[in-house]
Amino acid sequence: MMTAKTMTTKTTRRINVGAVAVGGGADVSVQSMTKTKTADVEATVAQIKELEAAGCEIIRAAVPNEEAAAALSQIKKQINIPLIADIHFDYRLALTAVAVGVDALRINPGNIGAPWKVKEVVAACADRGVPIRIGVNAGSLQKDLLEKYGHPTPEALVESAEQNVEILESLGFSAIKLSLKASDVPRTVEAYRLFSQRHDYPLHLGISEAGPSFSGIIKSAVGMGILLEEGIGDTMRVSLTAPPQEEVRVAWEILKSLGKRRRGLNLISCPTCGRCRVNLIEVVREAQERLRGIDKTVTVAIMGCEVNGPGEAREADYGLAGGNGEALIFKHGKVIKKVKQSDMLDELIKVISDD
Repeated sequence: MMTAKTMTTKTTRRINVGAVAVGGGADVSVQSMTKTKTADVEATVAQIKELEAAGCEIIRAAVPNEEAAAALSQIKKQINIPLIADIHFDYRLALTAVAVGVDALRINPGNIGAPWKVKEVVAACADRGVPIRIGVNAGSLQKDLLEKYGHPTPEALVESAEQNVEILESLGFSAIKLSLKASDVPRTVEAYRLFSQRHDYPLHLGISEAGPSFSGIIKSAVGMGILLEEGIGDTMRVSLTAPPQEEVRVAWEILKSLGKRRRGLNLISCPTCGRCRVNLIEVVREAQERLRGIDKTVTVAIMGCEVNGPGEAREADYGLAGGNGEALIFKHGKVIKKVKQSDMLDELIKVISDD
């Protein structure tokens, strides 16, 4: 007899990014990154509001210059989720970001500059309770590590992370989370596994530069799905060459598929075959669109024939099983009505909305 595999999530240290707990057994949180120019406050706030509505729980913005750093204060005042400043090279931008009230920094201490500059940034973060994410990326690994390992191997990524952690620890700072990203799945997975075996800092998951929607979604789902199922990961961002709202939707679908989180619509539908008596592809497309904004956490099954249809519809919160010109509507496991096929989607949505 087969038994279900029980996977325990590794308990990491807990930090707080604004009001969102990360690590220490907290739910895996969903992040994204703005794709506007941060200095354009109006456009950036508008995008963050859209991301909030889509389920984004932490947002990150690139801060390449002083104009962008100065804009963070106005952005922060107009949004409801924690704001992370993403900074490279210039320690003064980090100091400005902390001073105007960001909830976290994403930096690599090794590229901020002289030790005294790092010390100033760390002191500012410690004073205001601002955590730091160390973001190790295969595309920007230190030259000495590339010379040592030949390529950005998982071991090289881990050593880079450990070097940066040591810098912060030497300054008495431990409000740290880390990411160890590459653009391919095997290397990313192995880097996170190795680091997780050695340390208990919370981990931010992602496949870096995953690519456009289709291939990027697959890479992200496979890579982060493996790690999450192994109990590794405390927060996540899907990185796509696509609108950021899609990143958030994909992240939620990954979490929902593993039973890690529930939010909004979980839609079950059959792939169709020669038995199908309904134009199911079109029905499901329309259902997705009409139910996208539903403010309920529900499972809905839309099935096209009598083989698996009634069983799947019965197990869902709501469902319909199409047949020859008619369909059964299910609610919480029971058939509540038989309707014409032409009316079935309207009837299903009415039942969901009225419940």
